[in-house]
Amino acid sequence: MTALTLSTSSAATLRADAVVVGVAKGAKGVVVAPGAEAVDKAFDGGLAAVLETLGASGAEGETTKLPAPAGLKAAVVLAVGLGEAPEGDEEYDTEALRRAAGSAARALAGTKKAGFALPTGDAGDAAAVAEGALLGAYVFTAYRSDSGDAKGARGARKTDGKAPLGEIALLGAKPRDKAFKAAAERAEALAAEVNRARDLINTPSNDLTPKSFAAHAQAAAKEFGLKAEVLDEKALKKGGYGGLMGVGQGSDNPPRLVRIAYTHPKAEKTLALVGKGITYDSGGISLKPAGFNETMKCDMSGAAAVFATVVAAARLGLRVNVTGWLALAENMPSGNAMRPGDVLTMYNGKTVEVLNTDAEGRLVLADALTRASEEQPDAIVDVATLTGAMVLALGNRTFGIMANDDAFRTSLHEIAEAAGEPSWPMPMPGELRRTMDSPVADLKNIGERAGGGLLAGVFLQEFVGEGITWAHLDIAGPAFHESAPFGYTPKGGTGSAVRTLVRLAERTADGDLG
Repeated sequence: MTALTLSTSSAATLRADAVVVGVAKGAKGVVVAPGAEAVDKAFDGGLAAVLETLGASGAEGETTKLPAPAGLKAAVVLAVGLGEAPEGDEEYDTEALRRAAGSAARALAGTKKAGFALPTGDAGDAAAVAEGALLGAYVFTAYRSDSGDAKGARGARKTDGKAPLGEIALLGAKPRDKAFKAAAERAEALAAEVNRARDLINTPSNDLTPKSFAAHAQAAAKEFGLKAEVLDEKALKKGGYGGLMGVGQGSDNPPRLVRIAYTHPKAEKTLALVGKGITYDSGGISLKPAGFNETMKCDMSGAAAVFATVVAAARLGLRVNVTGWLALAENMPSGNAMRPGDVLTMYNGKTVEVLNTDAEGRLVLADALTRASEEQPDAIVDVATLTGAMVLALGNRTFGIMANDDAFRTSLHEIAEAAGEPSWPMPMPGELRRTMDSPVADLKNIGERAGGGLLAGVFLQEFVGEGITWAHLDIAGPAFHESAPFGYTPKGGTGSAVRTLVRLAERTADGDLG
């Protein structure tokens, strides 16, 4: 991953390939943000005028490169827009700093070292810049052929993709200050784990199966001192995990349930995180229509987020126990596949009539939620790319939050917003439960079409242990970004919900579960 350093050098004296400064939209045009004073001085106080001449406006995410003048050690100045300039004593929003740093890091792909002279008045600002830059520098190159003259091992066409920015020097930070040092260390750990989730999501399904995903978890457990347990198809069948077995029975790659746990000797609270891990979702017998299959390698994004969060908690040494449950299966049509009309007996003994095999995520989550409930954690949060209905309701950048406790739902919403992950609290209307009544089983896996995203949450609640605080994050929209990159968000897997879950773990460690 891109290296991060806290530098005492000024933007003028830093030896680097480029220096990044912030600009914003002021009442009378472009204004130079704090941190860029030395660079502005090298332009004889005319940096804003030069940028306006080049067409810059200071709009959020806008980047403008220009040759560095005499007086700077760097060869290039990159101005990045922060959006509207704050008024009076107000400061720049941390998310604006995070996104600007990400945009700058993306624009500097192929560069060895850059100094970031964005506003870093305190450790919180420094954390935002560091986090955004590290996330923005991400690239997924595992399947790129050699970019030199030789063809790749498989005879693939050469790629002109650039390497990520090599090193980020955070200017204006204080290397010897405990708060700044802690902010940098947290940003490195957090970005590494978000990028771990991104790598898993971007890995094609022929290489990421339930078995290989479980192997990734086992390897990380060994590296970071975690405890990992894997239930294979024999153990799942013997244990009565009807949801996981039903969904996975149509594939040559059998299902797995992974428990990966971080424990702290002084922890007073335990969080259980449950992730949907459908490594490929064809829809099963209820096959998805053309145009909806191509990105279904991302249907394990919830499990990737849970896995990454547990590792992040270990890297940060949080004073809380965090247990991750990865419900892994591949949903395929075959002669052995689950059929519409089949009845499954779930791990908690309830029977479910399956009327749509493409509503499979809730089935694997149901088993995992029941199993997680047996350990009586203080709270359970499940994460899933669960419903297209949630995308229709909230769009591609916002995830929905449902819960059996209003205060917990509100707290999660506030945590997500502070982490820079757009979210919205959603209700769970009681009347939707009746639409899942089945004439042959305890319930159906679908109900009426209206409110489909809400109904999925109502279904999952049936499998949460009594008296346990629970929330459901439907990340179907933001988990996989198909459009052009923006800010620190790349094209492809995003690592959605990792930052929210890590903040939840931190707050729980501090005694505030919400």
